[in-house]
Amino acid sequence: QVQLVESGGGLVQTGDSLRLSCAASGRTFSGYAMGWYRQAPGKQRELVACISSGGTTNYADSVKGRFTISRDNAKNFVYLQMSSLKPEDTALYYCAADRSRLDILGGRAYYLGQGTQVTVSS
Repeated sequence: QVQLVESGGGLVQTGDSLRLSCAASGRTFSGYAMGWYRQAPGKQRELVACISSGGTTNYADSVKGRFTISRDNAKNFVYLQMSSLKPEDTALYYCAADRSRLDILGGRAYYLGQGTQVTVSS
C-alpha cells in the first residue's frame, strides 16, 4: 500500500516558478516508478512527467525544458520543479506511483494522490 500526499500548489503569474512535492508512504518507495499527472477543467487527465526507480525521466512535450521531475529515495519524496509557467499549465496536479513505469506512462498508475491545484494567471 502506498499513500501519496501532494503539496506546493498555488496561484502564480505567467513566467513564475513553482515546486510541487509528493510525500509517499511505504518502505519500498525506491522500487516504484513515480509520476505527475494533471487535469484541467473539461479536459482529460494527462501525463506530465515520470521518473523510474532507476532515475530515467520522461516528459510531456508541452513541458519539456520547463519542468523537472526528481526523487529523494531517502526521504520518500518526489518533486516537480516547474518554471516559465503558462496559463495553459493551470490544472489539478496528481502524484502517481506504480511498480511499472510503463503503466505510469500509459496513464494507468495504480496509486494516485488527491491532487494539488496550480493556477497560472496571465
